[in-house]
Amino acid sequence: MSAHTAADEALLRSLTPTVIGILVRRGADFAAAEDAMQEALVEGVRVWPDDPPRDPQGWLVTVAWRKFLDAARADASRRQREVRVEAEPLPALGEAVDDTLQLYFLCAHPSLTPASAVALTLRAVGGLTTRQIAQAYLVPEATMAQRISRAKRTVSGVRFNQPGDLATVLRVLYLVFNEGYSGDIDLAGEAIRLTRQLAARTKHEEVAGLLALMLLHHARRPARSTADGRLVPLAEQDRSLWNTRLITEGVAVLQAALARDRLGEFQAQAAIAALHADARTAEETDWVQIVEWYDEVVRLTDSPVARLNRAVAVGEADGPRAGLTALALLDPALPRHAAVSAHLHERDGDLATAARLYTEAAQAAASLPERDHLTRQAARLNTRLRPQRE
Repeated sequence: MSAHTAADEALLRSLTPTVIGILVRRGADFAAAEDAMQEALVEGVRVWPDDPPRDPQGWLVTVAWRKFLDAARADASRRQREVRVEAEPLPALGEAVDDTLQLYFLCAHPSLTPASAVALTLRAVGGLTTRQIAQAYLVPEATMAQRISRAKRTVSGVRFNQPGDLATVLRVLYLVFNEGYSGDIDLAGEAIRLTRQLAARTKHEEVAGLLALMLLHHARRPARSTADGRLVPLAEQDRSLWNTRLITEGVAVLQAALARDRLGEFQAQAAIAALHADARTAEETDWVQIVEWYDEVVRLTDSPVARLNRAVAVGEADGPRAGLTALALLDPALPRHAAVSAHLHERDGDLATAARLYTEAAQAAASLPERDHLTRQAARLNTRLRPQRE
């Protein structure tokens, strides 16, 4: 793909939510507008490299509206509305921006499952094709098409002027980010792009907190795995590989959000990520402050996952026995509970228990790289224990 073509595709995708919003205001229902926009995107990718438009947004609106009318003309009852609406002027810029926000809310509607909300957000707001989303999630294109179709039917009756839940939008974007990278689509990068877009429109401190959290986590990505795909734990990462530009930006975004003195979950999580990023070595990590920030996350969310991560931080700040005491209060069925317990038992010198727990954790691992890492941890300890057993 040439740089010119890549730039065209990026521009097409960035205009997607605004154009869908304009079509909806002109009279198209959401599902029909989204279908028409997808057809216009395909047309744009085909013709823009050779014949770029002077007004890209206007071109997309014209083509997408024509696609919508072509489909709508099969329904004779719509013809009168089409003639009336086609003559209406385009919305003002302020209206288009508001449409973009409403589109975020619509795609993260509480009636949708998380998987459907993610897929619809990537297609309607992100401008990705069904094939690209299917490849990113490693499912057949037909399966993803059915998921998106069901999601569009679910929200088709929702009016565009209804208030949305920003917290749900942020959870959906964080779900996208945590999918990371798969195939040709970098979902972590896509989530950052969409969150930047949302942050520019809302000025909300928790949107800024999520953006900061994403940037700080994404900065560590080059050091998270070896060339052959093996996971590298945070304490063992080569910190010279961390992206200092993203860290600097993330810290600045976070500081501006915290200055508004309206703390939320994502700001607190970003503060923890910033403390990790600030440490030049693993040994210099300020675990005491990290525990304090986890206390804030637990206060805000009462999340079992936050309590689990807090137990790790307590083990680093106050010693493994203190960490195990905090861990004992949590449900052993929690994901990663066995792995955390193994780590704390190893630090406490109980290698036999740690080896057994690493094996249990590997069997329950959610991904192949994680399973391989935990299996190697168990093997490492069993090798050390072998002379004692013989």
